[in-house]
Amino acid sequence: MRDKTQPNSAGPGDRLIRAGAIVFFVGAVATLVTVAPLFLHAKPFPPFMFGLSMLMGVGFLVAAAGVLRSIAVARRQARAGR
Repeated sequence: MRDKTQPNSAGPGDRLIRAGAIVFFVGAVATLVTVAPLFLHAKPFPPFMFGLSMLMGVGFLVAAAGVLRSIAVARRQARAGR
């Protein structure tokens, strides 16, 4: 959860979500750049495509961990507020 009183503060889950999104999109762009020549029948399937798709998967998992952490922090704050 973001603290609205601080101008540039981000909660721990927000930082994980941002990092995961960056890793995911870097992997997606690298995958697209690598796959583009395949549509032009320029060369065979590159062996490192598996690693690029894993990069996208890691980014997705990091972002999902950030979402779960944000939910956990919000629940903890709600319990403390009762």
